[in-house]
Amino acid sequence: MGDYIEDLRKVVGRRPIIMCGANVILINSQNEILLHHRTDRDWWGLPGGAMELGESLEETARREVFEEVGLECGDLKLFNVYSGEKQYYKYPDGNEVYNVTATYLCNNYTGKISVDLSEGRDARFFPLERIPSNLSYTIKGTIDEFIERNRQRNL
Repeated sequence: MGDYIEDLRKVVGRRPIIMCGANVILINSQNEILLHHRTDRDWWGLPGGAMELGESLEETARREVFEEVGLECGDLKLFNVYSGEKQYYKYPDGNEVYNVTATYLCNNYTGKISVDLSEGRDARFFPLERIPSNLSYTIKGTIDEFIERNRQRNL
């Protein structure tokens, strides 16, 4: 499969584009979530990325999780879809995007965490009360929403 966004950038340059993608909140048996420490910024985020031509959002989510952290997702449940001004992102290379991101939940996965060092420094599970403060701003609201829903469920 080609790199759709890279091909698109050859035509539009660094101008803002709408980029569809998916990420996954992976939950372990201790109700901790997996965060991925990116190499392009000193930020933690969710494993995920851009959709390629012909992919479904679920296929994107599964592929990105496997590529970034080496885990294979079992069942995926749609958590929410995020878009709008809060999803604007400017990459270190100057490329600008407005993300439309489908976030999935997954608590059944297989494999061992293995970080692709071209995209990440680390990946590990965090208790909900100890989420790092240096979260990517585009996923901070997602994590906050997950924690709040989890808190309400446990009241």
